[in-house]
Amino acid sequence: MNTRRLTCLLLTLLALTTLSAQDVSEEWVKEHYSKREVMIEMRDGVRLFTAIYEPRDTTLRRPIIMTRTPYSCMPYGEAEYSRSLWGSMQYFTRDLYIVVFQDVRGKSMSEGDFVDVRPFKADKQGTEIDEASDSYDTVDWLVTHTATNGNVGAFGVSYPGFYATMVGLSGHPAVKAVSPQAPVTAWYHGDDVHHNGAFMLVDMYSFMTFFGQPRRQPGMMRMPMGRERDLRFANDIYGDYLRMGAIPRFTESYGDSIAFWPDVMAHPDLDDWWKARDPRNVVYDVKPAVMVVGGLFDAEDCYGAWYLYRAIQEKSPQTELFLTMGPWYHGAWHVAGYQNLGQTYFGGDTADRFMREVEYPFFSYYLDGKGSAPAHRVNMFFTGSNRWATYDEWPLTAEQPTPLYLTAGGGLSWSAPTGTDSHTDYRSDPSRPVPYTAAIQSRRNREYMAEDQRFAAQRPDVAVFRGEALSDTLTLAGPVDVELQVSLTSTDADFVVKLIDVFPDGYAYPRDVAASLPDRSYPMGGYQMLVRGDILRGKYRESLETPVPFEPGEVTTVCFRLPDVAHTFLPGHSLMIQVQSTWFPLADRNPQVFTDIYHATEADFTPCDVRIYHDADHPSRIVLPVIDN
Repeated sequence: MNTRRLTCLLLTLLALTTLSAQDVSEEWVKEHYSKREVMIEMRDGVRLFTAIYEPRDTTLRRPIIMTRTPYSCMPYGEAEYSRSLWGSMQYFTRDLYIVVFQDVRGKSMSEGDFVDVRPFKADKQGTEIDEASDSYDTVDWLVTHTATNGNVGAFGVSYPGFYATMVGLSGHPAVKAVSPQAPVTAWYHGDDVHHNGAFMLVDMYSFMTFFGQPRRQPGMMRMPMGRERDLRFANDIYGDYLRMGAIPRFTESYGDSIAFWPDVMAHPDLDDWWKARDPRNVVYDVKPAVMVVGGLFDAEDCYGAWYLYRAIQEKSPQTELFLTMGPWYHGAWHVAGYQNLGQTYFGGDTADRFMREVEYPFFSYYLDGKGSAPAHRVNMFFTGSNRWATYDEWPLTAEQPTPLYLTAGGGLSWSAPTGTDSHTDYRSDPSRPVPYTAAIQSRRNREYMAEDQRFAAQRPDVAVFRGEALSDTLTLAGPVDVELQVSLTSTDADFVVKLIDVFPDGYAYPRDVAASLPDRSYPMGGYQMLVRGDILRGKYRESLETPVPFEPGEVTTVCFRLPDVAHTFLPGHSLMIQVQSTWFPLADRNPQVFTDIYHATEADFTPCDVRIYHDADHPSRIVLPVIDN
């Protein structure tokens, strides 16, 4: 290396040691980075559009950090730069990583045909492709056509989180670390499309309205992030979706414009078609280090983060595997200054801390050899107490599954009931479903995940059970199991179960905290904070593969699992459980008769009387993952 080049290198390294992430501006990025756009050829001849941002100093050999996306890697044009370079990726650009964005096959500017959650093929032959092979071919091109040190990492949020999982399964030796974040994982079990067999109507319909549309012509994008205005949904979504009626009306509204919707309609149960689209089934022998990231209040893909982590933990125990879960909505771990979700306050710096102290150091160690391996496998934020904790495992071996029993008179008890003939009744009427939120919204809001549930507690079709005020802290860490004993007057119904933290009467945030929230004068005394809620379509209570009807009047066990919680109930607070059978339009309406709901008509819908038993012979309970405070 000549003296002039060595001097330039030393000056660059000196600048990097003194530069803070806050100094990474648009002007700085454009001064230090060039951009090129290339079409990378895959093994079957299809070319994928790839935007590469490279340090102008080509003497540096830097790691590659990559995101593969179906949402477009715009802005397009080599003079146009992604705002993420001085935003969520500023720690990478500060250290002059090579940053790569790629439109996945069949989306935006890439060639080929797009397939939703394209199934992984374990034994690909010749020119057979999947998203893992496209990842391999992309990485193989990048390591020979960029000034890289030979190490590649990938991350992505939501659908790009699925593609980050596929990069991890590509098998390319240059891939050293991946981070699936809120990854699309199990679209039948608990992510965007279904929760325990219940169809997540508002998310699926609105998502496919823009995402499912074909490109206008090959190589041209079609409004990847915009929503098309639909006059059928110009008002509050509760009324708009109710007026649309049964699912066939939604299907008819699409005509033949959406490919994935009819596929979903043709597969109402968990079958091989869905199983092939679940990455948890194929995460064997994962070579790179993996850091799964998710939000405790992620409305879209909370399930995917928890259960992709568990699947890798079980099927690929040799993988260096990490988990970070914070008090975030979908993607909020990249929102600088994030501190609250609606009226629920978590404290400042949670996202900044993650980007600065967790995400970047993880990649820096595995891709750049800087720092040390993460000291702990798990970073977990506990809401309620608003604190971070670190562990070497999840779930925790110290967790004590502790039953909390529903009791007569709307109470809760840590002791099993001793009486007889005790039950709580409500009538579920699908023509007047329970709304999922008190807010009037033209689209599904994200705040509902921690929203005040007093609006629901006031309805006669919601069963409410509340415990006594706590004298000590109660900390939960892990999944919540529901075990109900019920009977119906019909052959099917849904069950929505919500775990709630009730704030003490007269509670108020400090003045400075209240001033930072959407409504500084909101009455927080008696606030019913949703900690976790989920839904089971009753006919899938025995198996998601094989639905079975209820026998009217017969006592039946209904069991299902809510995604993990990490929450501390403080002294003076109390626990509440709410049970209901509609959650609209978050989930579609169950006609409450045993039928093919995707092809049911309004004539099929019927009210149903639901009875929840809580006596010695038929105890209903919620099993909580209690740990020592």
